Amino acid sequence: MKNLIMIFFSVLLGISGQLCLKQGMLQVGRFNSDPSQAIPLLIKAFQTPLVFLGFLSYAISSLAWLIVLSRVELSFAYPLVSIGYVIVVLLSSILFNEHVTFTRLAGTFVIAIGVYLISIS
Repeated sequence: MKNLIMIFFSVLLGISGQLCLKQGMLQVGRFNSDPSQAIPLLIKAFQTPLVFLGFLSYAISSLAWLIVLSRVELSFAYPLVSIGYVIVVLLSSILFNEHVTFTRLAGTFVIAIGVYLISIS
């Protein structure tokens, strides 16, 4: 049970990182095809608190993942990371008003079933 908690802690931090990075980049703006704008936009991105928080979440998630890898089989732990895909799809729809098609929802449902089957093994 402790291992599952640690896996989900790592996954939740990864999810938080994704959401912070997305919100931060909404503040920064879109990268376009003009290479001369890439460096200024990257600098602006790294100065944005939510982008920094997103990377920090990923760093802590990685440290938690090292603990997970020292305790459980990778073939068990790694597929559970995909629950993050399910949660990100749902939260992207809610928080960012992203259009989630039926096909995307169906794929997300298949992932959720797979995660459940792995977690009971």
